[in-house]
Amino acid sequence: MPTPHYGQPRYRTIADELRNRIESGEIPPGSLLPAESALTVEFRVARGTVRKAITALRDEGYAATEHGRGTYATSPARINARDSGDRQQKVQADARLAALFRVDIGTDLIEHQTVIKQGEQVNTVIITYRLQPSDP
Repeated sequence: MPTPHYGQPRYRTIADELRNRIESGEIPPGSLLPAESALTVEFRVARGTVRKAITALRDEGYAATEHGRGTYATSPARINARDSGDRQQKVQADARLAALFRVDIGTDLIEHQTVIKQGEQVNTVIITYRLQPSDP
């Protein structure tokens, strides 16, 4: 188990360790990250702490999550190419999305599309949906 960095939140320490593994090639790009249960045992933390660490990695571009596939590592080279390929738009839920989100058909959702390139070649397209925040 890595030595904790005092004064730093535990999830941040875990995210740093996983990022180091991705950058060093120990977890190669495209490989699944270890299961949450394995990480909770390795770092002796609660599942919520592991989830927060993985969220931090996703936010930084070191990991991506695909429904049905899991969370996998992305390479730093891909991260730099992501910026030009991000697009966000409002869409209405079709029958499949309405069932997944348990909302009415036609409910507003936010669709976020990320195009990950390796050089000029498109390698992966990730499309995520989330509920549109309601106005207060």
